[in-house]
Amino acid sequence: MEAGLRLLELDVRRKLDGLLQGNHLGLVPGPGTEPGEARPYQPGDDVRRMDWAVTARTTTPHIRETVADRELETWLAVDLSASLDFGTAACEKRDLVVAAVAAVAHLTRGGGNRIGAVVSTGAQMNRIPARGGLAYARGLIRKIAETPSPPEGTSGDLAELLEQLRRPPRRRGLAVVISDFLGEINWQRALRGLSGRHDLIAIEVVDPRDVDLPDIGTVVLSDPETGRQREVDATPLLRREFAAAAAHHRAEVAAAIRRAGAGHLVLRTDSDWVADTVRFVVARKRRWSGGGAA
Repeated sequence: MEAGLRLLELDVRRKLDGLLQGNHLGLVPGPGTEPGEARPYQPGDDVRRMDWAVTARTTTPHIRETVADRELETWLAVDLSASLDFGTAACEKRDLVVAAVAAVAHLTRGGGNRIGAVVSTGAQMNRIPARGGLAYARGLIRKIAETPSPPEGTSGDLAELLEQLRRPPRRRGLAVVISDFLGEINWQRALRGLSGRHDLIAIEVVDPRDVDLPDIGTVVLSDPETGRQREVDATPLLRREFAAAAAHHRAEVAAAIRRAGAGHLVLRTDSDWVADTVRFVVARKRRWSGGGAA
């Protein structure tokens, strides 16, 4: 475990360090309050950031960039229910959850920032207090990676996990929800509650078999959160119906996340999760710096 986590940290640092260089706002929420450079006004910019002194001197509308406050408190809501102990590609979804935790910890560390987590397996709920420092962030990642898997037949409760993160209310900061978002969509209210107080990111972890059945004939399907099993024949009709139902569910999840005003990052076990994270972070930087929507 220790060797694997160290390799993961090296991979994250090597590939994501470049995102922290230069005058970027990164994952820190909001445009901040510290004055930065002035630049010409562009359509879509917030007129409340207009720098009238520079505008008067140049006779061209300018806005004043602001730098986000660097002291950030980040809270992770980490879903490690039984459905995450599954994977048919490069890794299990649980491994991808740990990778996402490591990426967030790396992108938000430094400058007095703190990170904490609420971790749920369905069988137990663990709260890891928010503290700063590289050693503490490493310890947090290790605790999440070493969290025991729940017994088969244990159902997760994402809504309860989000409520545990909401209460008691915490100082404004960044909240990151990591889950596969499978099952009933009963967590929308709690997600909107988090978004009302924090900058919010939802990381959806997906395996190819969550969205598509392979053409393998007769197969036994098992639900890890109920323990139920069923033998089915993966006919072309069943595969089409399964794909349509999965696509409909994922569209509903995306719509619920969008309505909550959260950023939505999808990580797949059959894709380069680092590249997907880079694209997401770069898009957020562009949005916060006034370059367009993410």
